[in-house]
Amino acid sequence: MPSAADRLDFAPHGDPGALRAFGLAVLVHLLLIAALTWGINWKHSDPNLSFEAELWSSVPQEAAPKLVEAPPPPPPPPRAPEPVVKSPPPAPTPDVDIALEREKKRKLELKKKEAELAEAKKEQERLKELQAKKEKEQKAKEELAKRKAEELKKAEAKKQDAKEQEKQKLADAAAEKQRQDNIKRALGMAGATGAADAKGSAPKAGGPSASYGGKVRAKVKPNIVFTEDIAGNPTAEVEVRTALDGSIISQRLIKSSGNRAWDDAVIKAIIRTETMPRDVDGRVPTPMILEFRPKD
Repeated sequence: MPSAADRLDFAPHGDPGALRAFGLAVLVHLLLIAALTWGINWKHSDPNLSFEAELWSSVPQEAAPKLVEAPPPPPPPPRAPEPVVKSPPPAPTPDVDIALEREKKRKLELKKKEAELAEAKKEQERLKELQAKKEKEQKAKEELAKRKAEELKKAEAKKQDAKEQEKQKLADAAAEKQRQDNIKRALGMAGATGAADAKGSAPKAGGPSASYGGKVRAKVKPNIVFTEDIAGNPTAEVEVRTALDGSIISQRLIKSSGNRAWDDAVIKAIIRTETMPRDVDGRVPTPMILEFRPKD
Protein backbone atom coordinates (compact mmCIF):
# COMPACT_ATOMS: atom_id res chain seq x y z
CA MET A 1 0.00 0.00 0.00
CA PRO A 2 1.48 3.46 -0.93
CA SER A 3 2.38 5.67 2.03
CA ALA A 4 1.24 9.24 2.67
CA ALA A 5 4.61 10.52 1.44
CA ASP A 6 4.15 8.69 -1.83
CA ARG A 7 0.69 10.20 -2.25
CA LEU A 8 2.10 13.70 -1.65
CA ASP A 9 4.78 13.05 -4.24
CA PHE A 10 2.14 12.19 -6.83
CA ALA A 11 -0.20 15.12 -5.86
CA PRO A 12 -0.35 18.08 -8.34
CA HIS A 13 2.04 20.94 -7.54
CA GLY A 14 0.72 24.41 -6.61
CA ASP A 15 0.30 26.98 -9.41
CA PRO A 16 2.74 29.93 -8.85
CA GLY A 17 0.30 32.35 -10.65
CA ALA A 18 -2.68 31.58 -8.42
CA LEU A 19 -1.89 34.43 -5.97
CA ARG A 20 -1.57 36.96 -8.77
CA ALA A 21 -4.87 35.84 -10.30
CA PHE A 22 -6.58 36.17 -6.93
CA GLY A 23 -5.26 39.78 -6.53
CA LEU A 24 -6.46 40.76 -10.01
CA ALA A 25 -9.91 39.34 -9.26
CA VAL A 26 -10.19 41.42 -6.06
CA LEU A 27 -9.07 44.57 -7.92
CA VAL A 28 -11.64 44.02 -10.70
CA HIS A 29 -14.43 43.66 -8.12
CA LEU A 30 -13.38 46.87 -6.34
CA LEU A 31 -13.38 48.78 -9.64
CA LEU A 32 -16.80 47.40 -10.44
CA ILE A 33 -18.20 48.56 -7.10
CA ALA A 34 -16.68 52.02 -7.56
CA ALA A 35 -18.17 52.33 -11.06
CA LEU A 36 -21.63 51.39 -9.80
CA THR A 37 -21.38 53.91 -6.98
CA TRP A 38 -20.30 56.73 -9.31
CA GLY A 39 -23.04 55.91 -11.82
CA ILE A 40 -25.66 56.34 -9.12
CA ASN A 41 -24.28 59.62 -7.64
CA TRP A 42 -23.75 61.68 -10.83
CA LYS A 43 -27.47 61.70 -11.63
CA HIS A 44 -28.47 62.82 -8.12
CA SER A 45 -28.85 66.58 -7.43
CA ASP A 46 -29.30 68.35 -4.16
CA PRO A 47 -33.02 69.35 -3.72
CA ASN A 48 -32.11 72.19 -1.36
CA LEU A 49 -29.96 74.03 -3.97
CA SER A 50 -31.71 77.21 -5.34
CA PHE A 51 -30.76 79.99 -7.73
CA GLU A 52 -31.70 83.72 -7.61
CA ALA A 53 -31.61 86.24 -10.53
CA GLU A 54 -32.85 89.83 -11.12
CA LEU A 55 -34.35 90.87 -14.40
CA TRP A 56 -34.85 94.51 -15.26
CA SER A 57 -37.51 95.28 -17.77
CA SER A 58 -39.60 98.36 -18.72
CA VAL A 59 -42.69 96.32 -19.12
CA PRO A 60 -44.04 94.61 -16.14
CA GLN A 61 -43.95 90.88 -16.64
CA GLU A 62 -45.72 88.22 -14.81
CA ALA A 63 -43.57 85.94 -12.95
CA ALA A 64 -43.30 82.37 -14.25
CA PRO A 65 -44.59 79.61 -12.13
CA LYS A 66 -42.28 78.18 -9.66
CA LEU A 67 -40.15 75.46 -11.07
CA VAL A 68 -41.22 72.07 -9.77
CA GLU A 69 -38.28 69.75 -9.82
CA ALA A 70 -39.01 66.30 -11.20
CA PRO A 71 -38.21 63.38 -8.92
CA PRO A 72 -34.91 61.70 -9.63
CA PRO A 73 -35.05 58.53 -11.76
CA PRO A 74 -34.78 55.24 -9.93
CA PRO A 75 -31.26 53.82 -9.67
CA PRO A 76 -30.36 51.18 -12.22
CA PRO A 77 -30.44 47.59 -10.99
CA PRO A 78 -27.12 46.30 -9.77
CA ARG A 79 -25.16 44.43 -12.35
CA ALA A 80 -24.57 40.78 -11.79
CA PRO A 81 -21.03 40.00 -10.83
CA GLU A 82 -18.97 38.71 -13.66
CA PRO A 83 -18.29 35.00 -13.50
CA VAL A 84 -14.91 34.05 -12.25
CA VAL A 85 -13.11 32.02 -14.84
CA LYS A 86 -11.24 29.21 -13.14
CA SER A 87 -8.01 28.19 -14.63
CA PRO A 88 -7.87 24.55 -15.82
CA PRO A 89 -6.18 22.06 -13.53
CA PRO A 90 -2.51 21.71 -14.17
CA ALA A 91 -1.49 18.87 -16.43
CA PRO A 92 -0.17 15.79 -14.61
CA THR A 93 3.52 15.70 -14.18
CA PRO A 94 5.62 12.96 -15.78
CA ASP A 95 6.00 11.26 -12.39
CA VAL A 96 2.22 10.92 -12.04
CA ASP A 97 1.99 9.51 -15.59
CA ILE A 98 4.63 6.94 -14.79
CA ALA A 99 2.84 5.96 -11.57
CA LEU A 100 -0.50 5.65 -13.36
CA GLU A 101 1.10 3.59 -16.10
CA ARG A 102 2.70 1.30 -13.53
CA GLU A 103 -0.60 0.89 -11.69
CA LYS A 104 -2.37 0.09 -14.94
CA LYS A 105 0.30 -2.43 -15.86
CA ARG A 106 0.11 -4.00 -12.38
CA LYS A 107 -3.67 -4.41 -12.68
CA LEU A 108 -3.31 -5.98 -16.13
CA GLU A 109 -0.72 -8.44 -14.84
CA LEU A 110 -2.95 -9.26 -11.85
CA LYS A 111 -5.91 -9.95 -14.16
CA LYS A 112 -3.67 -12.10 -16.36
CA LYS A 113 -2.49 -14.15 -13.37
CA GLU A 114 -6.06 -14.59 -12.15
CA ALA A 115 -7.09 -15.79 -15.61
CA GLU A 116 -4.15 -18.23 -15.70
CA LEU A 117 -5.04 -19.57 -12.24
CA ALA A 118 -8.67 -20.03 -13.29
CA GLU A 119 -7.58 -21.87 -16.44
CA ALA A 120 -5.18 -24.08 -14.46
CA LYS A 121 -7.97 -24.90 -12.01
CA LYS A 122 -10.30 -25.86 -14.88
CA GLU A 123 -7.57 -28.05 -16.40
CA GLN A 124 -6.97 -29.74 -13.05
CA GLU A 125 -10.68 -30.46 -12.65
CA ARG A 126 -10.80 -31.84 -16.20
CA LEU A 127 -7.85 -34.14 -15.46
CA LYS A 128 -9.53 -35.35 -12.28
CA GLU A 129 -12.73 -36.16 -14.18
CA LEU A 130 -10.70 -37.97 -16.85
CA GLN A 131 -8.82 -39.96 -14.20
CA ALA A 132 -12.07 -40.91 -12.49
CA LYS A 133 -13.52 -42.00 -15.82
CA LYS A 134 -10.44 -44.15 -16.54
CA GLU A 135 -10.59 -45.73 -13.09
CA LYS A 136 -14.27 -46.50 -13.61
CA GLU A 137 -13.59 -48.07 -17.00
CA GLN A 138 -10.68 -50.07 -15.56
CA LYS A 139 -12.87 -51.30 -12.71
CA ALA A 140 -15.57 -52.31 -15.19
CA LYS A 141 -12.97 -54.21 -17.26
CA GLU A 142 -11.68 -55.98 -14.16
CA GLU A 143 -15.21 -56.94 -13.15
CA LEU A 144 -15.90 -58.26 -16.65
CA ALA A 145 -12.65 -60.24 -16.67
CA LYS A 146 -13.46 -61.62 -13.22
CA ARG A 147 -16.92 -62.73 -14.34
CA LYS A 148 -15.47 -64.35 -17.47
CA ALA A 149 -12.85 -66.14 -15.37
CA GLU A 150 -15.53 -67.42 -13.00
CA GLU A 151 -17.69 -68.57 -15.90
CA LEU A 152 -14.68 -70.28 -17.51
CA LYS A 153 -13.83 -71.92 -14.21
CA LYS A 154 -17.38 -73.16 -13.80
CA ALA A 155 -17.42 -74.46 -17.37
CA GLU A 156 -14.08 -76.19 -16.81
CA ALA A 157 -15.34 -77.72 -13.57
CA LYS A 158 -18.50 -78.86 -15.32
CA LYS A 159 -16.45 -80.35 -18.13
CA GLN A 160 -14.19 -82.09 -15.62
CA ASP A 161 -17.22 -83.46 -13.78
CA ALA A 162 -18.62 -84.78 -17.04
CA LYS A 163 -15.26 -86.38 -17.81
CA GLU A 164 -15.11 -87.95 -14.37
CA GLN A 165 -18.65 -89.23 -14.77
CA GLU A 166 -17.71 -90.73 -18.12
CA LYS A 167 -14.68 -92.40 -16.60
CA GLN A 168 -16.83 -93.71 -13.77
CA LYS A 169 -19.27 -95.16 -16.29
CA LEU A 170 -16.42 -96.84 -18.11
CA ALA A 171 -15.04 -98.15 -14.85
CA ASP A 172 -18.43 -99.49 -13.88
CA ALA A 173 -18.75 -101.12 -17.30
CA ALA A 174 -15.27 -102.63 -16.97
CA ALA A 175 -16.07 -103.91 -13.48
CA GLU A 176 -19.26 -105.45 -14.76
CA LYS A 177 -17.36 -107.03 -17.63
CA GLN A 178 -14.76 -108.32 -15.20
CA ARG A 179 -17.50 -109.80 -13.06
CA GLN A 180 -19.00 -111.49 -16.11
CA ASP A 181 -15.56 -112.79 -17.09
CA ASN A 182 -15.02 -114.14 -13.60
CA ILE A 183 -18.33 -115.95 -13.81
CA LYS A 184 -17.39 -117.42 -17.18
CA ARG A 185 -13.94 -118.29 -15.88
CA ALA A 186 -15.42 -120.04 -12.87
CA LEU A 187 -17.70 -122.00 -15.11
CA GLY A 188 -14.74 -123.09 -17.29
CA MET A 189 -12.37 -124.13 -14.47
CA ALA A 190 -12.81 -127.77 -15.39
CA GLY A 191 -10.96 -127.20 -18.68
CA ALA A 192 -8.01 -125.29 -17.15
CA THR A 193 -4.51 -126.28 -18.28
CA GLY A 194 -2.42 -124.65 -15.58
CA ALA A 195 -0.12 -126.43 -13.13
CA ALA A 196 -1.29 -127.59 -9.75
CA ASP A 197 0.36 -124.61 -8.00
CA ALA A 198 -0.88 -122.04 -10.58
CA LYS A 199 -2.64 -118.99 -9.08
CA GLY A 200 -4.28 -117.68 -12.27
CA SER A 201 -7.94 -117.86 -13.15
CA ALA A 202 -7.74 -118.12 -16.95
CA PRO A 203 -8.25 -121.45 -18.72
CA LYS A 204 -4.91 -121.00 -20.40
CA ALA A 205 -1.74 -119.15 -19.44
CA GLY A 206 -1.43 -115.81 -21.20
CA GLY A 207 0.03 -112.25 -20.89
CA PRO A 208 1.30 -109.31 -22.91
CA SER A 209 3.60 -110.06 -25.80
CA ALA A 210 7.31 -109.23 -25.67
CA SER A 211 6.76 -106.19 -27.91
CA TYR A 212 3.83 -104.75 -25.93
CA GLY A 213 6.04 -102.89 -23.47
CA GLY A 214 7.65 -100.99 -26.34
CA LYS A 215 4.22 -100.01 -27.64
CA VAL A 216 3.19 -98.64 -24.26
CA ARG A 217 6.46 -96.75 -23.83
CA ALA A 218 6.14 -95.24 -27.32
CA LYS A 219 2.56 -94.11 -26.51
CA VAL A 220 3.29 -92.58 -23.09
CA LYS A 221 6.82 -91.16 -23.40
CA PRO A 222 5.92 -88.23 -25.81
CA ASN A 223 3.49 -86.97 -23.15
CA ILE A 224 6.16 -86.73 -20.41
CA VAL A 225 7.17 -83.13 -19.69
CA PHE A 226 10.27 -83.06 -17.50
CA THR A 227 13.19 -80.62 -17.84
CA GLU A 228 14.92 -80.90 -14.46
CA ASP A 229 18.43 -82.29 -14.11
CA ILE A 230 18.17 -85.41 -11.95
CA ALA A 231 20.97 -87.49 -10.43
CA GLY A 232 21.03 -91.15 -11.47
CA ASN A 233 18.20 -92.94 -13.27
CA PRO A 234 15.53 -93.74 -10.64
CA THR A 235 12.49 -95.87 -11.48
CA ALA A 236 8.86 -94.92 -10.89
CA GLU A 237 6.35 -97.81 -10.99
CA VAL A 238 2.73 -97.07 -11.82
CA GLU A 239 -0.28 -99.42 -11.83
CA VAL A 240 -2.63 -98.67 -14.75
CA ARG A 241 -6.15 -100.04 -15.16
CA THR A 242 -7.99 -99.80 -18.47
CA ALA A 243 -11.36 -100.59 -20.03
CA LEU A 244 -11.80 -103.18 -22.77
CA ASP A 245 -11.27 -100.56 -25.46
CA GLY A 246 -7.98 -99.45 -23.85
CA SER A 247 -9.34 -96.26 -22.16
CA ILE A 248 -7.37 -95.56 -19.00
CA ILE A 249 -9.64 -95.83 -15.97
CA SER A 250 -7.14 -95.20 -13.20
CA GLN A 251 -3.44 -94.80 -12.50
CA ARG A 252 -1.67 -95.26 -9.17
CA LEU A 253 1.96 -94.76 -8.12
CA ILE A 254 2.98 -97.96 -6.36
CA LYS A 255 6.71 -97.23 -6.11
CA SER A 256 8.22 -93.75 -6.02
CA SER A 257 11.45 -92.89 -7.79
CA GLY A 258 12.47 -90.69 -4.88
CA ASN A 259 12.00 -87.55 -6.99
CA ARG A 260 8.57 -86.00 -6.59
CA ALA A 261 8.84 -83.99 -9.83
CA TRP A 262 9.59 -87.14 -11.90
CA ASP A 263 6.72 -89.06 -10.26
CA ASP A 264 4.27 -86.23 -11.03
CA ALA A 265 5.50 -85.97 -14.62
CA VAL A 266 4.89 -89.73 -15.15
CA ILE A 267 1.36 -89.61 -13.67
CA LYS A 268 0.42 -86.55 -15.78
CA ALA A 269 1.82 -88.22 -18.93
CA ILE A 270 -0.39 -91.30 -18.37
CA ILE A 271 -3.44 -89.03 -17.90
CA ARG A 272 -2.63 -87.21 -21.17
CA THR A 273 -2.27 -90.56 -22.98
CA GLU A 274 -5.94 -91.43 -22.18
CA THR A 275 -5.86 -94.84 -23.98
CA MET A 276 -3.39 -97.73 -24.09
CA PRO A 277 -2.50 -99.54 -27.35
CA ARG A 278 -3.85 -103.03 -28.08
CA ASP A 279 -1.58 -106.05 -27.98
CA VAL A 280 -1.00 -108.41 -30.92
CA ASP A 281 -4.04 -110.43 -29.90
CA GLY A 282 -6.24 -107.29 -29.96
CA ARG A 283 -6.59 -107.12 -26.18
CA VAL A 284 -5.39 -104.53 -23.67
CA PRO A 285 -3.92 -106.14 -20.55
CA THR A 286 -5.35 -104.78 -17.29
CA PRO A 287 -4.14 -104.07 -14.74
CA MET A 288 -0.54 -103.54 -15.81
CA ILE A 289 2.56 -102.32 -13.95
CA LEU A 290 4.59 -99.77 -15.92
CA GLU A 291 8.15 -98.68 -15.09
CA PHE A 292 9.51 -95.28 -16.13
CA ARG A 293 13.08 -93.97 -15.94
CA PRO A 294 14.03 -90.36 -16.89
CA LYS A 295 17.12 -91.38 -18.88
CA ASP A 296 15.72 -94.36 -20.78
